[in-house]
Parts: sequence; C-alpha cells; structure tokens
Amino acid sequence: MVSYDHQPPQLLPVLSRGKHRSPRKGACFMEFASLLAGERWSDHPACTHPLLAAVARHVNDYTSDAARSRLADLIPSVIGLTGDDLRIDARIALRCATMALPMVASERQRVMAVSVLACERVLADLDGRPLGDLEGQSRTALARTPHAAAWAGRFTSGVRPSAKRFRRSAAPAIVRDAVEGLAQGCVTDPDEPLRELLVRAIHECEVCVGRDRSSGTRFDQELWASACRLSGGSRSAIVGIPDVPAERVRQGEPVSPI
Repeated sequence: MVSYDHQPPQLLPVLSRGKHRSPRKGACFMEFASLLAGERWSDHPACTHPLLAAVARHVNDYTSDAARSRLADLIPSVIGLTGDDLRIDARIALRCATMALPMVASERQRVMAVSVLACERVLADLDGRPLGDLEGQSRTALARTPHAAAWAGRFTSGVRPSAKRFRRSAAPAIVRDAVEGLAQGCVTDPDEPLRELLVRAIHECEVCVGRDRSSGTRFDQELWASACRLSGGSRSAIVGIPDVPAERVRQGEPVSPI
C-alpha cells in the first residue's frame, strides 16, 4: 500500500459531492485544490493532470459523507502533478482497472478486463514491447478473474486503440467505471478501497513525472487554514494557526506541493 507520511492538517475542509459555484457553497476535492493552488475556482484546475483530477472527482463523489474528510490530506499531493506524456494517462487508467477488476461485481468484470488489456496495449506501443508481455499487476488481476480475462482476450484480439482516442475517451471511461464499480462492488465498506485507489493513482502520476516523495508533501498551514474557513471548515479544530486574510487565498500565493 502506498502511503503519505506528512502530518495531517489540524483543520480539515468540509468536502461535499458535486461542483459548487463558490467556496462558500461548499467544495469538492479538486475545487479545494484549485483554491490552494491560487487558480480560478474550478473542479478542473490546471495544476493537476486531467485524468488524475477525474479520479479525484469520482472518488470524492462516491465516498460517503462520513468518510470524505479522510480524503482531504491528499489534496496538496495533487497540486503541480501534471504532464503531457500519454504514459501518465495509461498508467493511471491501468492502476484503476487492475485494482477494480477483482473487486467489482461479476457483470462489470468483463469491462474492467478489457480496460486492463487496452491500457497494456497503449503502454506496449509507447514502450516498444510485445503486446502479450503484460505487467505483473495486470497478470495478477486477470488471473483472479479467469473467465472475464478469457472473454476480454477474445474481444480485444487485433484491436490497437489510438493514442488520441485513448486519452480523449477511453481512459476517462476506464477510471469512471473503476471508481463506480468499486463503490457498488463486492465490498462491505467501499470508502477505504476508494481512498486507496486515489492514493495509488497519485503515486502512478508521481512516478511518471519524477516527483520525489521522500521528503513528504509540504503546504502552507496558514493558507490551508484560511481556505478551510472560506469553504466551511471548523475553527475549533485549529491549534496555533493564525488567520490569513481570505483575499490572500483567493488571489494567489499557491501552496507548495513538494
């Protein structure tokens, strides 16, 4: 399991489902990230890779209200985490598909198995390796669902997805189906696997862009506290963190993500 070792903030934002018109109407995971990054208020901020941001939005929306606050300490980790390499899209989508495949309901397993093979073929083209040379995580996930794996192999035989179509439509569909499948799958409490899915997607993106996680994820505690207050965080949770004018949060001074 990938973990993040930085100390959690003493004040957490109140995260909620969906998109919001302003911080005072509430915030989802990525909207709060846009606030910390000093960007225009949005759930599609430029500071985060689009596919990673999609994973975060889906996980935010499918996580229960009681558990959503546990996602908040991951928000600084996605700021500044972006790039143009198609490998980022393929690796995030593959990680989501391989994690979801053994855990989703049986009627969804074929879709996830096809997703695993589609990601593997994109990566094979990018890395110049044979199509049948699957990564360990893919072999393990497919081995746990042999009937779906066999069907997917027949279904995708001879199919090579184009890079443009994969980035535009296939990868976003894969991460959406993976998160939805986990949320509605064969687990008693999906909140923990949903959070773990987001953690692993962040890690895949970090590896692709070369971010060093050894020093943890740093962020401006004062700016964080004011952003939390702006979006409805509880003042009583703060210990020794002074107020920062809300204008400082709205107009810039982004959090340092690393």
